[in-house]
Amino acid sequence: MSRRPKLRRASFLPARIGPKAAEDEDGLEQRGGGGLTLRAMLPNAITAAALCSGLTGIRFAIDGEWSYAILAVVLAGVLDGIDGRIARLLNAQSRFGAELDSLADSLSFGVAPALILFLWSLNDLPRFGWFAALAFAICCALRLARFNARIDVDDQPHKSAGFLTGVPAPVGAGLAFTPFYLWSETGLEFFRNPVVMALWLSVIAVLMISNMATMSWGSLRPRKAIRLWVIAFVALAFAALLLEPWWTLATICIGYLALMPYGLVKYGRIKRRRGQEQAAAAAAQSGGAA
Repeated sequence: MSRRPKLRRASFLPARIGPKAAEDEDGLEQRGGGGLTLRAMLPNAITAAALCSGLTGIRFAIDGEWSYAILAVVLAGVLDGIDGRIARLLNAQSRFGAELDSLADSLSFGVAPALILFLWSLNDLPRFGWFAALAFAICCALRLARFNARIDVDDQPHKSAGFLTGVPAPVGAGLAFTPFYLWSETGLEFFRNPVVMALWLSVIAVLMISNMATMSWGSLRPRKAIRLWVIAFVALAFAALLLEPWWTLATICIGYLALMPYGLVKYGRIKRRRGQEQAAAAAAQSGGAA
């Protein structure tokens, strides 16, 4: 009499919902029993709030309220920066959260800035201006798709060295608004010129999808001797952001661009050192085998 093989009952454990921590952190899916708690859903709620903030910027731009439009996207960037940290703190990271976060980023930092800048400046150059706006939105979406495709890939030289690949989407949106910051403070129409704006937006779009190594804020480790100075500098920068927001944002963006060559040099040093260590290890292994 043949015995029936025992069927193994599959256990379907619901994954906790929450956005990825950040581009320089691991967005691993955490599984656990029981239903979803409000604490586990909090990161997703913040991601949805960031999406609403970014899209509301489009509404302000349609009404011609440019400052509110830009600030809405900036607020979306702040919310995007904290939702992942909260997800990691609450152990509520998941693949669902990573996908939701990327979709929200694509709309808040790709579509919204492109439409805002088109309504602010690029509509005076309808064809080429719209092409530049499309290029920015598409490159933002491509960058986020590339990041999602590499979540589970172990071989990521930039990430393992503490760097990012290309300019992150929120940073790209902030850089795209740099001409507006300068125009608001100086009143020079040069910064609102559609040709200048189109060229600037195209450059930022290329930086977002480039393979160059860029600095990661999470990998910065200030030395113990200067930590108090760093804290004081951050506090003063926050005060400056409240008093002179456009000058401060412009300074931050220009400073970020100025540090990009330093990041490339630093990554090149790390890459060469790793190559030397691998060569030495290979030589030692071949010598031992002999």
